[in-house]
Amino acid sequence: MQQQLTDDMKAAMKAGNKLKLSSIRMLRAAIKDKEIEVGHTLDEAEVLAIIGKILKQRLDAANQYAQAGREDLREKELAEAAIFQAYMPEPLSDDELAGLIDQAIADTGATSMRDMGKVMAIVKAKAEGRADMGKLSGIVKSRLG
Repeated sequence: MQQQLTDDMKAAMKAGNKLKLSSIRMLRAAIKDKEIEVGHTLDEAEVLAIIGKILKQRLDAANQYAQAGREDLREKELAEAAIFQAYMPEPLSDDELAGLIDQAIADTGATSMRDMGKVMAIVKAKAEGRADMGKLSGIVKSRLG
């Protein structure tokens, strides 16, 4: 992943794509900051978590700019979000999510809301970066409720 970011940054430099270049530099800086914080080189899952966090920030900012009537800033945030989205794995379909949740419920023997933490721990490990955890939580609640 890190090598791909470096290669894409070089390509953006050569192409003169300032938005992509600045976005990738920002992402690489966030990864480097996290590596310094934790004291080791990040693995793929940790990098995807950082990309997911930055992607969510961009989408939230775009929504806020839309509410404020600032279409110019909204478009910039959405363009950056599209760049970050390209590094994320393919999202899970609703059927795949349902299968993961059903399997986790069966594996843990969950029967009530008290078991939600166990189920979410299993599902989160398998769906990290490929599904919205808020959406997952809602589905698990409905299945256990």
